[in-house]
Formats: sequence, C-alpha cells, structure tokens
Amino acid sequence: MVASPQRDDLGLRELLETSFSKRNLVPMPAGSQIPLLKDHVWLVVRGMTKLVTSYMSGDEALLGLVGPNEPFGEPLSSVAPYEAITLCDSDLLCLRWDELLQDPCLCRAMLLAMARRYRQSEALLALMGLRRVEERLRGFLELLALHYGQACEGGTRIGLRLTHQELASSLGTTRVTITRFIGQLRDEGWLLMEPGRFLVVKAKAS
Repeated sequence: MVASPQRDDLGLRELLETSFSKRNLVPMPAGSQIPLLKDHVWLVVRGMTKLVTSYMSGDEALLGLVGPNEPFGEPLSSVAPYEAITLCDSDLLCLRWDELLQDPCLCRAMLLAMARRYRQSEALLALMGLRRVEERLRGFLELLALHYGQACEGGTRIGLRLTHQELASSLGTTRVTITRFIGQLRDEGWLLMEPGRFLVVKAKAS
C-alpha cells in the first residue's frame, strides 16, 4: 500500500484564522464554478472544491481536491483549461498574490498549505503507478479518508461525495470499472454506504 501524507497540525488552522480574521468570506453553493482571477489565490475556509481540466475529446480529468486551509488559483497552476468547482456549500477567501508575498505571516501560512497540497499530489501520482485498478481505488479512498474524513462508528466517513465518473477520471479508468470495484469493496465489508450516499472506510482490526 502506498504511504499517505499525514494531517497538518492545528497550528496552521490557528495561524490562518488569525491572519484572515478581518476579511470577508465568499460563500458559494455546491456546484458553483469559482472565477480564477489573474494574480489572485483562493483559500478554502469551509467546504470542498475540485480542480478539473478537460481534453479535446470532451473527457474531464480530476486534478485534485482542495479542502479547508488549502489554496488554489491562477498563480499556482500552468494547466489549461483549469477549472475549480465547489463540491458542497463552501466559504472561501480571495487574496492578491502580491499581498501574500508582502506579508510574512500570510507567506508562512500559504507555504504550509501548499506543502500539504504537494504531498497530496505526490500520493496521487504514486497511486497511479499501481497496476490494479482495485488497488488504486482502495488507496485513493484511504487518502480521502485520511485528509477529509471524520471518525464514525465502524470506520472513517469520507466527508464529500464524488461521482463514479469523477473517481474514474482521477484514477485513469472507466466509470463502469469503478462501479464494479466499489461493489466488490462493499461486498467485502471494507467499504460501507451511509444515508446520503457518504462512503465509510472500515476501521482496521486491532
């Protein structure tokens, strides 16, 4: 199994709350496309955003997920096209890139947040090297549970809902294949489905 990055400590959250306490949040409902302004960076305060690109064939690829205390925006990517869409009701902050560079406190907070995104990207690349789709899917769900999960009875609830097509796009396979393997993981008892279609990764036996 691929090693997954660990959660950042609470110091980052406290630092961001202090730095951004006087700024207005931008609320966005689920499914909103976030405008990627030139020389501006967005920071997720609450909620979840997906980053996607599309190809000439019309296919869409998931570039990454952005959760609380994590940044994204035009200065942080060279992929085109590049879109950001909220996966649930979210609150975000929009900051000018030059403003970040001039404020040591904001620079430190952004460096820590970008380090977390970098570790996530490396973990996703490592997963893509696994030959078996089932192993890639299992590892990806474990990664989501680690970063964005909440402890619940029997395991860890993944606090966001991705479609089978989004999972397939992120893992380089087809929706039909993902649907089949999710069914197998549920039959094994490793993966559970809660009301509201939230997935729960079963806790390891002690």
